Amino acid sequence: MMARASALSAADRRVWFMIGAIAVALLIPISQHFFGLRLSYTVRVVALGGSILGAISGVLGCFAILRRESLVGDALSHAALPGVAVAFLLAGRELSLLLIGAGVASWLGLRMVAAIMGTTRIKQDAALGIVLASWFAAGIALLAYIQSIPDASQAGLDHFIFGQAAAIIERDLRLVSGVGALVLLTVALMWKEFKLVTFDAEFAGVNGLRTGLINTVLSTLIVITIVLGLQLAGVILMVGILIAPGIAARQWTRKLDQMVILAAVFGAFAGGVGAVISAMDSDIPTGPMIIVVAFGLVLLSITLSPERGLLWRRLNERANRRRFAAQHTLRDLYRYALRHGGVDAPAPDDFIRGVGDRRAELGLRQLQADGQATFSETGWRLTAAGVQQARRNAHNDKLWDMYRLHADELGLPAAQEDRLASITALLPAAAVAELERKLREAEQRR
Repeated sequence: MMARASALSAADRRVWFMIGAIAVALLIPISQHFFGLRLSYTVRVVALGGSILGAISGVLGCFAILRRESLVGDALSHAALPGVAVAFLLAGRELSLLLIGAGVASWLGLRMVAAIMGTTRIKQDAALGIVLASWFAAGIALLAYIQSIPDASQAGLDHFIFGQAAAIIERDLRLVSGVGALVLLTVALMWKEFKLVTFDAEFAGVNGLRTGLINTVLSTLIVITIVLGLQLAGVILMVGILIAPGIAARQWTRKLDQMVILAAVFGAFAGGVGAVISAMDSDIPTGPMIIVVAFGLVLLSITLSPERGLLWRRLNERANRRRFAAQHTLRDLYRYALRHGGVDAPAPDDFIRGVGDRRAELGLRQLQADGQATFSETGWRLTAAGVQQARRNAHNDKLWDMYRLHADELGLPAAQEDRLASITALLPAAAVAELERKLREAEQRR
């Protein structure tokens, strides 16, 4: 247990160090030193807006991912388009009114999904697909109608499809910052409720929480976040900003608080760096570049993160193969030696390789590297360390045999049998003591 606690502590330190390192990197204008950039006022505004939006999206995206509702963000962002068009027809080009229209349309789209699921046998994925396609098609039709109106103020509305980060001004930045602060404050105030509903909604309901209301508040915050990002990323790419930071953060930790903070940092990093990279070339669009950086973080996390990363798994599999081969080869050497004069007796190389087949080569190399076996003209011989380890392994195998025979009789806790692992590390000390007693009794009967 102490080893497990220290391992968790080391994992926590690793995550918090990463959060701090990326946060510091965001505060330093690295691009000006390494790329020779002189960021203009527009680029600074866009980069700051992208960082703020990325942080907010990372926080809310974590809950969407853990609730397996990532597609909800995609459907809601597409459902916002007809709201933008209707708001323009009713109130003109004012950005705040357009965003309100987008929010109302997304909210109605969310209610429509709930209504379809509640009144029919259609599942959530099909309901989301219906809303996504139909509302987005309606938005495209309305935009086409607006484009046919001889009114110059309608120019640029189609940028809500893919986003137009360059159009963000300081007033828009204040709007995003203010609304985003309220969103994050709501998450902080309702943290325990959101956490409980996300992981165990039934338990939350049994304990008197109004899960329907909590789900509605959480969905509303996601809608608000999507609406805030429409001008930067557009209805098509907004789902990328929403889910990518959370997916990347999920690879590094198993704790919700760390995941949320790390996702916010990843989102802010993607937003700021994506905007700076797009400033290096006028032909690189900002919104898509932010998504590219965000999913670059996802790929790095999936590949390099400890425990879950592909590279770690590959290395762990190789290490397990070496351990498995070494343990079996050590057992073969030990048994041969006991049958041929004692633990110091050498085993012929041909015999060991013949018994162990292909894994013998790997096992022998590993035993040599660990200092548990040596090779000479007479064959393979166990070292003192090898003999000691072989005795421990043999005793561990006997305890596992006792566990298989007497676990139910003794009422021992369940454990998955793993001959590569020490049984003392998997069972409580009292349970191991019972197995030791059974082993002594069995040996006395012989």
